[in-house]
Amino acid sequence: MNRDRRLILILSIAFIFFASFAFWAGRGTMNTLTEFFYLLAIAQLWNLLAGYAGLVSVGQQAWIGLGAYALLVSTDDIGLPVYAGIVVAGLVAGVLAIPTALLGFRLRGGYFAIGTWVMAEVFRLSVTASSDWLGGGLGRSIIVNNLFSSPSARITSIYIVAIVLAFGTVALTQYLMRSKVGLGLTAIRDNEDAAASLGINTYRVKMIIFILCAVGTGMVGALIALNQINIIPKSMFSVNWTAFMVFIVVIGGIGTIEGPIIGTIIFFLIREYLSDFGEWSFIILGVIAVGMMLIAPQGVWGLIKERVDVEIFPVRRLISAERLKSLGRG
Repeated sequence: MNRDRRLILILSIAFIFFASFAFWAGRGTMNTLTEFFYLLAIAQLWNLLAGYAGLVSVGQQAWIGLGAYALLVSTDDIGLPVYAGIVVAGLVAGVLAIPTALLGFRLRGGYFAIGTWVMAEVFRLSVTASSDWLGGGLGRSIIVNNLFSSPSARITSIYIVAIVLAFGTVALTQYLMRSKVGLGLTAIRDNEDAAASLGINTYRVKMIIFILCAVGTGMVGALIALNQINIIPKSMFSVNWTAFMVFIVVIGGIGTIEGPIIGTIIFFLIREYLSDFGEWSFIILGVIAVGMMLIAPQGVWGLIKERVDVEIFPVRRLISAERLKSLGRG
């Protein structure tokens, strides 16, 4: 069995295992796992954007907030089914990501990071100003009784969608990094000018990744809104969402698929121990992240790879012995 088929088998078994929780696990367990999986999803998307494309954004909360409000409008106001609303949320985020990218791609490095934050604040203020329609700063609540038959059905449905999004983002990243787009991303991350000189359409590749990450994050934002019910601009557009993504990826290992998975597990464990510290918990998380970047910038997964030559999600291309022989004969 080659490594690709082995990976598909492992992911399929893991997906079936976690999906089975919907039939026997308690509400508390599913709520915890739901949060775990949607944090893993947005962290994996930020890793794709920053770790592979080199686009360090601190404004990803824009897509979470827009996805949440797009779900609210599409289900409560228009009357779409909840799953269609989640898809619409992703599409709305993707559409609005286009003008954001057109402006943001004029900036480089730290200017791009701050620019994405500014755009996220523009979206938040725009939503807050729509007091008559979207509830302004007080927000609105999703009428979940119209979307689910019972509270248990709501929890189970949200849990299943969270699993699909988490595994979907992992599979998407793996697929992209094994494609021509992945080669372009790696070249852009290492040296964008050199990549352009080799004929890579850097603008097009970055645009594709930026929009894909916005779509995925918008869908997760819709899921978060369903989980919280109450949608308030201050919380849905909070920069804390991006801070969580950055912490998870930095701790786990940026530029790897395994990193965000490990980082999400570590984040949950640390947060459990810091739950009694209140606002100080964010400061402690920041100190841990900075310390990790100074001591081991490659993250936990990088430390593991230094000691054990293992790769769960291979993105490197290997040439078979038969291919090498054919090249030698050529």
